[in-house]
Amino acid sequence: MDRVSLRLDEPPQVASIGVGVHGVTGLDDVFRLPDLWQLHLYGYAGELSVGGTTHPIRPGHVSLIPPATEVRYRYRGRSEHLYAHLRLPGTGEPRTVPVMQDAGDEAPLLSGLLRHALTAAPGTPARAAAEVWTVLWHVAGLAALTRPGQPHAVVAAAMAHIEANLAVPVTVPAIARAAGVSHNHLTRLFRAETGDTVVAYIRRRRLERARHLLRASTLPIPAIAAAVGIPDLQAFNKACRRELGAAPRLIRAAGVHTAEDAVR
Repeated sequence: MDRVSLRLDEPPQVASIGVGVHGVTGLDDVFRLPDLWQLHLYGYAGELSVGGTTHPIRPGHVSLIPPATEVRYRYRGRSEHLYAHLRLPGTGEPRTVPVMQDAGDEAPLLSGLLRHALTAAPGTPARAAAEVWTVLWHVAGLAALTRPGQPHAVVAAAMAHIEANLAVPVTVPAIARAAGVSHNHLTRLFRAETGDTVVAYIRRRRLERARHLLRASTLPIPAIAAAVGIPDLQAFNKACRRELGAAPRLIRAAGVHTAEDAVR
């Protein structure tokens, strides 16, 4: 078994969460959980066999195993992992995820979330379920970056940096540094992935956020302009007219629908 399908539209039910310690009395374990998913974040090297497929285990790797699946673990000595045994909802969009993945830079974050869940479980199980749900979304996201049709990892990192900095001046070289590539390389990748320049994408995202705040909040227009990185009101008005088809006050007062809205 190489991949599994899961649904994450609703939070999981966490039956157990903790730190698993193995390899002390023997170097092999064979078992299954008839009704529960297994989520493991590993801190050791070893092997996991699922349905005849062997997956190497390394520190920072994460695995997801569906209910009623027999697994065989092979250890090299005392071995610790963080685990959660859980039930997942049967409705929602199915997502295909590798059984085993290298969490890479995400591993410390996943570890922190699982430890928060472990601490919360005895007294506030809903908090534990929320933390584990977040972990599952991150695990699904690891796979998403490698699927056709998903943003290139560099482009995804650039987009994340842009989203976090819409309220402040941001330059393409600074975004490229945050994504770990050169200015020219980011420009080429971004155009190939999105069909937009980086600057055009930033402008579009700023105006999309402005439209949302104008329609959904009572924030003063100057505050909205500042919140989307266009604090000059004259420039903000021009940008709204050009990109959204109306002045900010009209968008707010009349709920103006642009051509883009009409097709949504």
